[in-house]
Amino acid sequence: MLHYKTHQVSDEAPWVVFVHGAGGSSSIWFMQIKEFVKHFNLLLVDLRGHGKSKQLAAMKNERNYNFEDITRDILDVLDELGIRKAHFVGISLGTILIRNLSELAPERVESMIMGGAIIRLNVRAKVLVTVGNLFKRMVPYMWLYSFFAWIIMPKARHRQSRMLFVNEAKKVAQKEFMRWFKLTYQINPLLKYFEEKDTGIPTLYLMGDQDYMFLPAVEYIITRHTNSYLQVIGNSGHVCNIDQPREFNTRAIKFLQELSPAPAAA
Repeated sequence: MLHYKTHQVSDEAPWVVFVHGAGGSSSIWFMQIKEFVKHFNLLLVDLRGHGKSKQLAAMKNERNYNFEDITRDILDVLDELGIRKAHFVGISLGTILIRNLSELAPERVESMIMGGAIIRLNVRAKVLVTVGNLFKRMVPYMWLYSFFAWIIMPKARHRQSRMLFVNEAKKVAQKEFMRWFKLTYQINPLLKYFEEKDTGIPTLYLMGDQDYMFLPAVEYIITRHTNSYLQVIGNSGHVCNIDQPREFNTRAIKFLQELSPAPAAA
């Protein structure tokens, strides 16, 4: 089972599940915990091969896996803790997993908050994926990851979030990185399906105004999907929960409280 951490306010408070992106870990939510725990029970998971879930990947000893496998890892944790329904907060690739979870088990999803959401790959992103697949066995994987991080988060304002993800990615074993990179072959058809299907689940997209690779697709998707809303955070890049944590927290918590008011911590 995935490594996870919980912070529980009360038995009555709603649960919020945080899902990080590829190369990260649950530690990337350190700027959210203090504010969210005032209102909600929190569950933070380390995806397989990441953070303290390295043992899971080693035990399973799988050559490859897919998005469904990784999503069901999260569902296993919910089952272990007896959480029947929760709000989900994701960043970057974590938003794809949350969206996939809403397909596999829609009855478990109260709402979705998608930070730096990946809805569609633009031309630049597709080129990056192609280049990565061409060179993934020829150059050290951290060179590739650092290069991708710089392309996605190029500005000086993004330095903290860029360095945090690069430093977290260093903890991921090369074999595990290769398994995750192979998932890029599955992304396009999966995203196309997500774009065409409207879940109707309350969804808030929180995007940085400097997230040039992914913001345009979100601006388009909210015109097609019901119950979906976009808020753009100024002076922020792809990883908006780190670039502008106060804005991210305030907007996300307000959205969740409007859906299911929670008792404050004693």
